[in-house]
Amino acid sequence: MGLPAGKPASYEDLFDLPENMVGEIVNGRLVAHPRPAPKHAWAYSQLGRKVGSPFDDGLGGPGGWWILDEPELHLASGDILVPDLAGWRRERMPRLPETAWFELAPDWVCEILSPSTAKVDRVEKLPIYARHEVRHAWLVDPDLRTLEVLENRDGHWLLLTALENDAAVSQPPFDAISFPLGGLWAD
Repeated sequence: MGLPAGKPASYEDLFDLPENMVGEIVNGRLVAHPRPAPKHAWAYSQLGRKVGSPFDDGLGGPGGWWILDEPELHLASGDILVPDLAGWRRERMPRLPETAWFELAPDWVCEILSPSTAKVDRVEKLPIYARHEVRHAWLVDPDLRTLEVLENRDGHWLLLTALENDAAVSQPPFDAISFPLGGLWAD
């Protein structure tokens, strides 16, 4: 989906998308892709439960976070991004906003990679997250059964580790717990 050449995308352009599409404004461009496929949706639902219970709800973990599925981020750069999962430390964001979107960049984002989104997630969205001082990013690939854990160091992403299959996950910013990566894969 595109707009006439030279015209930057606007928030209103997102309203014109069909209901089965997720729209974002990335570097001034309208980027649209279909709603997640089942394996993709399963992975982020499972991951949301694994980190949400101990970090958002405080069940078996330290609490202190808001963990949300597909939050709409309206960043100061004009970018409107929708990560699969995002988390804010409650000390930075004591209450959820009244708006349908978030203007405060999260502390952690997770993108579940698919063939249709991997390039935009890696090449375009990660640098935007880094510029807005998102501290941690996780990239999950359900097809390859991998998790890449990244940390923002002075505006650049550093790969802390890459895990695969059923490896134990105890990684920043959620290293107070451990869970098997294999729980994210729909078999």
